[in-house]
Amino acid sequence: MVGRMILAVLFLVAGALHFAFPQVYLKIMPPYLPAHLLLVYISGAAEMLGGLGLLLPFSRRAAAWGLVALLIAVLPANIYMATSHLRVPGIMGQNWAQWLRVPLQLPLIYWAWIYTRSR
Repeated sequence: MVGRMILAVLFLVAGALHFAFPQVYLKIMPPYLPAHLLLVYISGAAEMLGGLGLLLPFSRRAAAWGLVALLIAVLPANIYMATSHLRVPGIMGQNWAQWLRVPLQLPLIYWAWIYTRSR
C-alpha cells in the first residue's frame, strides 16, 4: 500500500510539473511529433489521472495499465533527450542524468505493472 501511494504521489507531482513548467517538457519533445504543447498537457493530465486512479480502489487496475502505457509512450522523448544532449535546467541538463532516464523507465513500468494485478 505504501509503494502504491508513493507511486501515486510521484505521478501526481510529475503531472502537475507539466502544467507548471511546460517549456522544460517542450524541449524534450522529439521533432517528428505534432502539437508539442498539446502532447505535454495530455501527458501531464494522464500522469495526474493515473496517480489519482491508483489511490481509488475502483480505478486502481485501469490506472496502473494506463501508467504502464504512458511510460512506454514517453520513452521516445527520453531517448530523444539523451541522444540530442538538450540543454534543460537543473540536474536533467547533465548528460549522465539524461541517459539515466532511459533505463529508469523499466523499473517504473514494473512498479506500475505491479498494481495491474487483482488482489
